Amino acid sequence: MTDVVHIRHITEADWDGIVAIESRAYTALGLSEGRAALRSRAEISPGTCFVLDVGSGPAGYLLALPYPALSYPSLERMEVVAPPQPAPATRNLHLHDIVVEEGLRGRGLGQRLLHHFTLTARARGYERISLIAVGRSDTFWSARGYTAHPGISPGGYGANAVYMSRAVPTELGAQPEPTGVVPRGPSVPTKRADLRVPCP
Repeated sequence: MTDVVHIRHITEADWDGIVAIESRAYTALGLSEGRAALRSRAEISPGTCFVLDVGSGPAGYLLALPYPALSYPSLERMEVVAPPQPAPATRNLHLHDIVVEEGLRGRGLGQRLLHHFTLTARARGYERISLIAVGRSDTFWSARGYTAHPGISPGGYGANAVYMSRAVPTELGAQPEPTGVVPRGPSVPTKRADLRVPCP
């Protein structure tokens, strides 16, 4: 039997799960930010941050926030929430983090989460999406239309971190469906940096 997959905005009840997923993915790499920093990024732009539910609980998440092009958040600092703006102060949306639990990878769930995010970026009037590829994941992002900016060296994101960006596509295909069986039960912890995109 398969579980229902749902992408939704983050609620207060999700933070224990998000922090646990993030910690399993990044603590061993020295890239774990902790609850306060993660929450501060979501509070900047709650409408561009999502939880991926598989069955009864979070199986992944995505955090994105408006950030000036060619710059990035520091992993060592929390974001400061500014008063709401009628329109984005920057037309660049920074994809800070995307993680799917290891036991659920390879089924298209990350691609589905990324598609939902890209549709949201376009609907909100953003023109570019930036990110920092870690753990040699720049080839993964290149295959999805992201281009490296060699003159930027993202400090604090580990060896081989690459700042990348792409224009928000004007045309997107249909929402990708997960493939294979999405099993029930506990997920396997992960420490693979290529599946997290920390944003400065």
